[in-house]
Amino acid sequence: MDIQRPSNARAKKIRRIAYGTVALMLLGGVTYALSKLKPAAPSVDAGTVWSDTVKRGPMLREVRGLGTLVPVDIRWIAAQTDAHVDKWVLRPPAVVKPDSIIMELSDPTVQKDAVDAEYQLKGAEADYQNLRVQVNSDLMSQKSTEASVRSDYEQAKIQHDTDEKLAKEGLTSQLIEQKSRVTVEQLKIRVELEGERTKIATDSANAKLAAQQAKVEEMKALYGLKRSQLEGLHVRAGIDGVLQLLPVDVGQHVTPGMNLARVADPRKLRAEVKIAETQAKDVIPGQKASIDTRNGIVEGHVSRVDPSVINGTVTVDVTIDDPLPPGARPDLSVDGTITLENLKDVLYVGRPVHGQSDSTIGLFKLTEDSSEATRVNVKLGRSSVNTIEILDGLKVGDKVILSDMSAWDAFDRIRLK
Repeated sequence: MDIQRPSNARAKKIRRIAYGTVALMLLGGVTYALSKLKPAAPSVDAGTVWSDTVKRGPMLREVRGLGTLVPVDIRWIAAQTDAHVDKWVLRPPAVVKPDSIIMELSDPTVQKDAVDAEYQLKGAEADYQNLRVQVNSDLMSQKSTEASVRSDYEQAKIQHDTDEKLAKEGLTSQLIEQKSRVTVEQLKIRVELEGERTKIATDSANAKLAAQQAKVEEMKALYGLKRSQLEGLHVRAGIDGVLQLLPVDVGQHVTPGMNLARVADPRKLRAEVKIAETQAKDVIPGQKASIDTRNGIVEGHVSRVDPSVINGTVTVDVTIDDPLPPGARPDLSVDGTITLENLKDVLYVGRPVHGQSDSTIGLFKLTEDSSEATRVNVKLGRSSVNTIEILDGLKVGDKVILSDMSAWDAFDRIRLK
C-alpha cells in the first residue's frame, strides 16, 4: 500500500507559493510598465494638413478687406418748397450737365410769391429814388441858405472894415462903426449855425437813404429767394455726371428737403473697404493701399478711417491714385489691401487658422522626418494677412502645422501617414 510522504507535500506547497509570488511580481511589473507607456498617437493623413517652415527676415504687415467703389462727387438734389412732380425729363442712367433739367415741379404759390416779391423790389427801388431826389432837394435848399448867409457875412465884413477906417479918420460916427461890427458878429454866428444845419441835413439825408437802401436790399434778397425757389421747380443736375437715382414718382407731393434725384461723377471713384475691427487699430490715413478691381490692381492711399464700428468692421476710405481700369464703375465689388509697416528682421511663419496677434496658441511641430508632430506652445506677435510674427516657442527651420487641428485638442502628439 501507498504511504504518504509529508516531505513531498510540503515541497509542492512551497513551489506553488513561489510560482504564485513570481506570477504576481510579473503581473505587477507588466502593469507598471504599461502604465508608463504613452497613449497611442492618432494617425492623420499628411495630405490633409497644411504646414509651413519658420523663417527669419523682412515681413510686410498688411490687412485686407472687401469693399466697393463709390463716387467721390455725389450730389443729392433736394426739393426747396412744397410742390408736385409734373414730369420726368431724364431717367437713369442719363449723362447730365450742370444745367440739365431732370424733372419739372409745379407750385402756384411759389409762382405768385415770386411775382409779388418782384413788384415789392421795384416799389422799394422807386421809393429809394424818390427819397434820394427829395433829400437832395432839401439839402440843396439848406446849402443855398448857408451860402446866402455867408455872402451877407462877407459883405458885412467889408462894410465894417470901411466904417472902421472912416471912423478913425473922423469921416463917420463911431455909432455907425459899432453898428456894422454888431452886424458882422451876428452874421458870423448865423454862418456857423447854418454850417451845422448843413452838416446835420447831410447826415440825415445819408441815414434816410441808407435805411431805404437796406429796404431795397431786403426786397432784393427776398426776390432772389423766391426766384431761386421758382427756378428750383426746374430740377437741374448741378454737376457733370450720371443720373443714378430718382426716388420720387410723377404726381407725388414733395416737401422741402425731400431728396428728388442723385447725380454722381463716375470718373472719380474711391474705395470703401471694410476692415475687421480687430485689425483696424493700426490703420491710419496716409498708408499705402492697393485695390483689386478683378480687372486690374490700382494703387492708392488711406484718406479716412471711420471712427465707428458697424457689424464688426471699420470702414476705411481709400483714395485711388492710379487711373482706373476699364469696367470700373460705382458699386463695383473690390478687394482692398492696406500696407501697415515693413518689419525688417523678425521670426515669422505662415498664419495659423486660429492665430491672432499678441496671443499664445498650441501648434503641432513636425519631427525631422515629418512622420510625427508634437504640440508646442507658441507666443505670437504682430500679424499680417498671410504671415504672423513668432516671439517664443519656435526657431528658424522649425516646421509647424497651420491647419485647423481642433479635432485633436485632446492629444499632444499625432502621427502623419
